[in-house]
Amino acid sequence: MGAQVWQTQPVPNPIAYFMHRSPWWFHQFETLVNHFIELVVPFFLFLGRRMCILHGFLQILFQVLLILSGNLSFLNWLTIVPSIACFDDTSLGFLFSSRPGGVKERVGQMQLKDAAREQLPLGCYIRKVVNISFGLLIAYLSIPVVLNLLNSRQVMNTSFNSLRIVNTYGAFGSITKERTEVILQGTSSLDPNDPAAVWEEYDFKCKPGDLKRRPCFITPYHYRLDWLMWFAAFQTYEQNEWIIHLAGKLLAQEEETLSLMATNPFAGRAPPRWIRGEHFKYKFSRPGGKHASEGRWWIRKRIGPYFPPVNLQGLKKFYEDRNWPYPPQD
Repeated sequence: MGAQVWQTQPVPNPIAYFMHRSPWWFHQFETLVNHFIELVVPFFLFLGRRMCILHGFLQILFQVLLILSGNLSFLNWLTIVPSIACFDDTSLGFLFSSRPGGVKERVGQMQLKDAAREQLPLGCYIRKVVNISFGLLIAYLSIPVVLNLLNSRQVMNTSFNSLRIVNTYGAFGSITKERTEVILQGTSSLDPNDPAAVWEEYDFKCKPGDLKRRPCFITPYHYRLDWLMWFAAFQTYEQNEWIIHLAGKLLAQEEETLSLMATNPFAGRAPPRWIRGEHFKYKFSRPGGKHASEGRWWIRKRIGPYFPPVNLQGLKKFYEDRNWPYPPQD
């Protein structure tokens, strides 16, 4: 997976913090294993029973390692499900009791009964014909998918026919080499440009923000807002207008929106007059280093403003132009 992936994944966990600082040879090894599992192992499915079982074992082990090293929501858990089909009754027999009349014995009797039949029923032949037909159809429809895969300008998350039978799918088209974060800040100051204005930060439930907060461990749960903030950080607010919508909700102290946040610096007092987005570059501190000894998991450096200070009155036309409901004020 490489050193940068542990640090730049959407929502790193505590294990990713230490994996990021692994020796260079370990990162080369894990990259090699990643390519082997994803590009070679899938073909084990066509090489007989034992290789099919090995495929299932390696895929599940790979997904478990990903689950332990990152908060990738339910993606890896779902990927495990089809791999279970690689294990036949014999390979899973140890999970069941061998007592007389038990599941294992009844399944064995059913298998012996099927094997004793001299001729397969008509339905088996029909099913084979249907399976082969569907296989040929999928192979034909997959030609543009394979060509897209080999293209240097590969398109992600796209269907290639009106029935959407085949498509390209990927959680991420690419992984950035640096981690950037959008930090939302509010102030009660009348003038947002006043150098004396005190800007207070909103913390999200899981994404990096507070430098001293330990990375969270939430898989398979999914904080959708935190995930979207990761995407917004390497784009612009013009490409993510919803973040201005979010700022308006925070200006109005809307309870439903605040429930998605870890902290509200204006709790128990008047809502902020202004909210702005600041752009920072984040990286893991070094375990045992100066920043880590101060309790910091992260080190950050300001890049500049992400979006300028906004207030509710100034956002009114912005909301109207997009037919968004204007946040009610208390």
